[in-house]
Amino acid sequence: MSPTSARLRRGAMVAVLTSSLLVPLTAGAAPPAVPAAFGSGTPSPSSGPEIRTASPAVAAQLDEAIQRVMREANVPGVTVGVWTPGQQSYVRSFGVADRASGRKMTPDLYTRIGSETKTFTVTALLQLAGRGKVGLDDPIGKYVDGVPNGDRITLRQLAGMRSGLFNYSEDEGFFKALTSDPRRPFTPRELLGYAFRHPVLFPPGRKFDYSNTNLILLGLVVEKESGQRLGDYIKRHILDPAGMRDTLFPDGSEFPRPHAQGYTDQTADGKVAETAGWNPSWGWAAGAMISTLDDLRVWAPTVATGELPDGKRMITADLQRQRLVTPATPIPGAGYGLGIFNVQGWIGHNGSLPGYESLTIYLPATRTTVVVLLNTDIDHDHNEPSTLLGEAITKIISPRHVFNLPAAPAAR
Repeated sequence: MSPTSARLRRGAMVAVLTSSLLVPLTAGAAPPAVPAAFGSGTPSPSSGPEIRTASPAVAAQLDEAIQRVMREANVPGVTVGVWTPGQQSYVRSFGVADRASGRKMTPDLYTRIGSETKTFTVTALLQLAGRGKVGLDDPIGKYVDGVPNGDRITLRQLAGMRSGLFNYSEDEGFFKALTSDPRRPFTPRELLGYAFRHPVLFPPGRKFDYSNTNLILLGLVVEKESGQRLGDYIKRHILDPAGMRDTLFPDGSEFPRPHAQGYTDQTADGKVAETAGWNPSWGWAAGAMISTLDDLRVWAPTVATGELPDGKRMITADLQRQRLVTPATPIPGAGYGLGIFNVQGWIGHNGSLPGYESLTIYLPATRTTVVVLLNTDIDHDHNEPSTLLGEAITKIISPRHVFNLPAAPAAR
């Protein structure tokens, strides 16, 4: 398998939390009823301030660090937002949205957010659980037929990436189908077909293994139990209540304007291609959504706290506590809960699919939000550019909480 094809298989996933990260769990075990504040993956912070006070000097340091990463990683364009209540915000765009025209990157652009979609899909599942429509410890076989180990894998294990199901985006046939025609649509059942031709990797709950297959199944559960299409449910019950008017779940390859052109080398021939017109349906409930900087600023505290901007609950307090139980992984300070991670105290998710990357994280201790959006997913020294930027930014603003997720070889 070539390095290029291996990297594409991460697709709409957290590439750094991969099958090499194994978390022993008891099959079917539920999390503790009263978790720690940030879950069991929380690090022991070093001395120093939780967050540095915003100042012109800090802003200048951020400007320099972001542009340095861009030069080193050959990133075309980046938009960054940093917000802490009571402090001056930092919102900057650097570079170009389109290399051909030279159009500048700006904070108002729509972008594909890849695996951040998972946070919305799992939120929908938790809402249904809160209404008694589903049980997190129900087997997936109760809702979807034909799933290997479907009588044993629970919805909780799917949301926590501990099902043992093969990741469809690592299948050779899927890779060939996608790269031969990146504009073609895929159905959820087609995606599951690529996964289910492979044997299960381990008994449910035994260890952590990031798999897009899990979210496709949860998307089908949401549709079945809500009686609505997944995108319609998310709009009505999550986006509209949160006031996120510029976030959407596309039906196909539509992409609102203005948006940046995306650049990837995850192609059949390994050459860099433009991706704005590619169809993200292959990510569906795992990675198809589109958003903006301003909307993701709203989403960061909303998903991290389970509370809508108007103070109402998005999901119940008990289910939010369960969501934020993030069992530790072999990466120090990093854990993964129910469709959300905790890295050195930062709660959120990143996203990556051909041409685009995003990072949306929230530090509860100071209510700080960081959003990073960029128009390439081309790795630099086996590191995702969004991770390099997240690390550079948090080293400056939160030295006790540095977002550092090392990428695994070949994004496995």
